[in-house]
Amino acid sequence: MPAPVLTDEQRTAALAKAAEVRKARSELLAAVKAGELDVSAVLDKAETDEVVKKTKVSALIKALPGVGAVKAAKLLEQLSIPDTRRIGGLGANQRQALLDATTAA
Repeated sequence: MPAPVLTDEQRTAALAKAAEVRKARSELLAAVKAGELDVSAVLDKAETDEVVKKTKVSALIKALPGVGAVKAAKLLEQLSIPDTRRIGGLGANQRQALLDATTAA
């Protein structure tokens, strides 16, 4: 399926919106990395915020202090959460398992 043909104004608006979303996601992950937000707060925020909902769980875990790519991959595997899963796509059991694993860590 070919990409839709956009006018210059539509393309500019789409680029601006994408930049805003990237900035918001970056700020969210920076707050997690700084310890200002924990996983529980992020999951609560996902109830109302589309940017948080569409953030990958793997990015959230990697942003936790002291957790790198290897620890994040092991944790996702232990919790049976695919690395492509987004926060909004987590089921109730997966959310609870993620909370339990990150608060115990």
